[in-house]
Amino acid sequence: MARKVGVSREQVVAAAVAIADRDGLAALTLTDVARELGIRAPSLYAHVDGLPGLLRALQAHGAHVLAEAIRDASDATDGVDAMRAFARVYRQFAREHPGLYEVIQQHAASPDDDPVLAAALGEPVAVVARALASLGIDGDDAVHTVRIWRAALHGFVDLERRGGFAIPLALDDTYARLVDSLLTPLTSVTPQG
Repeated sequence: MARKVGVSREQVVAAAVAIADRDGLAALTLTDVARELGIRAPSLYAHVDGLPGLLRALQAHGAHVLAEAIRDASDATDGVDAMRAFARVYRQFAREHPGLYEVIQQHAASPDDDPVLAAALGEPVAVVARALASLGIDGDDAVHTVRIWRAALHGFVDLERRGGFAIPLALDDTYARLVDSLLTPLTSVTPQG
């Protein structure tokens, strides 16, 4: 194996993303990341604190990528259109980055235990909260709404990823109906203007 000099943390995370998205999160090992980079596994410890540290780095990276995608899709819109964009991007992210999607679904970090990871995991929530604020939903109501949307979208996406929908009916139509059902309570309490 040829030895590479000067591998960065970003390269380590990118290699881990490639493996997790290609082979699944369960297949991710430090040995495979090192092999992908052309370095020895112990060299990774200069960048991450073992596999748990690598998984935390992936969580933070995944949350950032998802937040950026939501922000890019919803920047020119607000309210209902921004929430539709969020739903579209959430599903697309899960399809394009199955390993990253899986890792960001793992336990949430508390600001006391891991402030850096907690802040990263809060990025997508903050983007969605801005869209909700434009509908007049903020504070605790926004937190509850984000949780409801996440639970509903994740349930659909997870079933889709696992092949849990066997009836030959267009999944895109079902997803659109799910999103519409989530939008109804948001628009029924907010004056349209």
